Amino acid sequence: MCLLCNKVLGNDATKPSKLQDHLRRCHPDKTEKDLKYFQILKDKFQKRPTLDRMFASTSQRNDDGLRASYNISLLIAKSGKPHTIGEKLILPAVEEVLKTVLHKPASDIIKRIPLSNNTVERRIDEMSSDIESFLCYYLQTTHFSIQLDESTLPDNAALLLA
Repeated sequence: MCLLCNKVLGNDATKPSKLQDHLRRCHPDKTEKDLKYFQILKDKFQKRPTLDRMFASTSQRNDDGLRASYNISLLIAKSGKPHTIGEKLILPAVEEVLKTVLHKPASDIIKRIPLSNNTVERRIDEMSSDIESFLCYYLQTTHFSIQLDESTLPDNAALLLA
């Protein structure tokens, strides 16, 4: 690709003679420029914003908010408090900490942490089903033994002891 006119060149045009020919024909005013000029041009081209970079930075910010939401939901589940505590207490507390300690506007960060009642409930359900499926898989793939003892009671009822 030509960095001056953004024209895509074919594979056969990557030979130095054909590249010089393109430079002479299409950009005669640039033929006398030194190597540093073209290196700066290349650096600018490589640093330009691309869709991948834009989506990656947005995705990273959303991932951080999602991770925080899961961590807070786990804390809510461990404490046994109602799911609404996330919206009513935790988010305002985080907002106050960000304002007073870090002196940052909290509204942008708070918006990325979903902690509504339904969201917390869904996250807790997802975590519990994930733990349950992992435990089932672990028990199915791991060898273990159980010692059992059978006994009878005075009224001839069988009793199985583990």
